[in-house]
Amino acid sequence: MAGVGGTDGREKLGYLGLGMMGLPMTRRLLDAGHDVTVWNRSASKAAGLVEAGAKPAATPRDVAAGAGILFMCLTDAAAVEEVVFGPDGLAAVKGAGKLVVDFSSIHPDAARSIAARLKAATGMAWIDAPVSGGTKGAEEGSLAVMAGGDAADIERARPYVLAMAKRFTHMGPTGAGQTTKLCNQVIVGCAMAVLAEATRLASNAGIDAVRLPEALAGGFADSIPLQLFVPRMAQGIHSPPLGHIATMLKDLDTVVDVAHDTSTPVPMAALAAQLFRLAKSARGADADALEIYKLSEKRKG
Repeated sequence: MAGVGGTDGREKLGYLGLGMMGLPMTRRLLDAGHDVTVWNRSASKAAGLVEAGAKPAATPRDVAAGAGILFMCLTDAAAVEEVVFGPDGLAAVKGAGKLVVDFSSIHPDAARSIAARLKAATGMAWIDAPVSGGTKGAEEGSLAVMAGGDAADIERARPYVLAMAKRFTHMGPTGAGQTTKLCNQVIVGCAMAVLAEATRLASNAGIDAVRLPEALAGGFADSIPLQLFVPRMAQGIHSPPLGHIATMLKDLDTVVDVAHDTSTPVPMAALAAQLFRLAKSARGADADALEIYKLSEKRKG
């Protein structure tokens, strides 16, 4: 059964969650000429998008009632649960022919559970599609999206996702996208911790740490994280944040949980999680994740 579509053959879209990632991703959909209805818990965040042509909705239910494909990017599994099954949530509408594409990063088990319960209750389909690339990638449309779900649903969503991202890779059944994102976070979280060490070593030894990306470009140490993270660490650039400490810690804690369930040794990721736990205590949950660098600051005086 086809979803809700417009007169030009393109589907009507919804976007729920207009935070650091959701807002620029929605703006890209609008810039591509799509019909988008938006909802956010704090309605004021939608103002700029409404000015750009988005239609505001009072509740998630209202978004689901008028759209065929529903995109979401929320903080955690509890937020996803509330938007889907809470009062006036997505599950309050008949869902046959509708598709949810969840960009949130949550536990694979939670994704599988929510998807199965929503399908049983309403007939609505689900793709777990966490993203990588940060706010910069969301603004530039260069995100990598790793997805779990039915192949036909993936292809249905593909043209719309690629208005917001550079890659949209089908990794397997429901939950596979979330598991792939955890692999991503093992690499990114550990890279942040290691690059913080390298940057501090350079600074303490009297080397201009800002020049490390230039000096190491093209060598085995070169990477996107090196080029992006080190200058921001060395120069104390944390606004706008690339991501919050609490978000990285949540993902690394999930890595450790899944590793336990799968008998997978993850000593580096577990250590990175503890470092981010220290950073959360020292810098605050909403601080930029790159402030992990400040854990090794020398005390003044």
